Amino acid sequence: MRYRLKASDSGWLDHPFLLPRSLRSWLTDQGSLTRRLKQCCSEFSVRPIRTGLSHASRDESKPLGIAHRHLAYVREVILNCDHQTVVFAHSVVAIKSLRGPWGGVTRLGTRPLGEVLFNNPRVRRGQLQYRRLTAHHPLARQARRSGICDIRQTLWARRSLFYLMGHPLMVTEVFLPKIGSVHHA
Repeated sequence: MRYRLKASDSGWLDHPFLLPRSLRSWLTDQGSLTRRLKQCCSEFSVRPIRTGLSHASRDESKPLGIAHRHLAYVREVILNCDHQTVVFAHSVVAIKSLRGPWGGVTRLGTRPLGEVLFNNPRVRRGQLQYRRLTAHHPLARQARRSGICDIRQTLWARRSLFYLMGHPLMVTEVFLPKIGSVHHA
């Protein structure tokens, strides 16, 4: 069953009207962020920060079809472009989906998830949503704990569901201030 993300559920925006101009093309691009960064950088890398079982947040649980505060598989990585940390990526999938079509995500290591998502013709992407993250948002707190951003910085994020054989996987990408130094491809 496909779930339609609803802005009213969580504070996420369905439309990019209020996005900062400097980030609009990054946030609204429907293609692979991995591919775009690789085109812009002479050196691209993925560094895992946290992988394993964790509690899904309230606004992640419903779209993933799991009860609030139940365990899910979470993968958090940073994406680097020419030795600059530009994106904090947070992916969540229900444990039951790991025994099915999304089983390979637990073995990605430093491989970009985007390569898996955009190179598999059976994977379908849902709509993008956007949000300005306050200092108290769990993803902003996690990015700070990881030492990749400052508490005073405004962060913007986008998220979407990817479906494989009807099983959803949620990807949230938090754009860090250094994304502004990356030349657009």
